[in-house]
Amino acid sequence: MFEGKKVRVVGNEQEEKYYFSVVDVVEVLTDSANPTDYLKKLRKRDPELGTFLWTNCPRVAMLTSAGKRE
Repeated sequence: MFEGKKVRVVGNEQEEKYYFSVVDVVEVLTDSANPTDYLKKLRKRDPELGTFLWTNCPRVAMLTSAGKRE
């Protein structure tokens, strides 16, 4: 199930802080064809989860499959 799937991570060893792509984690765990839409629908269905994800998940620039940092 997890073979060939990667979760992007950005980290700082000195501060021991690491950030993982939530969309990548959702893709690995659900095997969804469109993990971004899956996450959006999940947020709509569970308002408490949606609030938690927005307040406790900072946006961090990560490399995309095209090599861009977004």
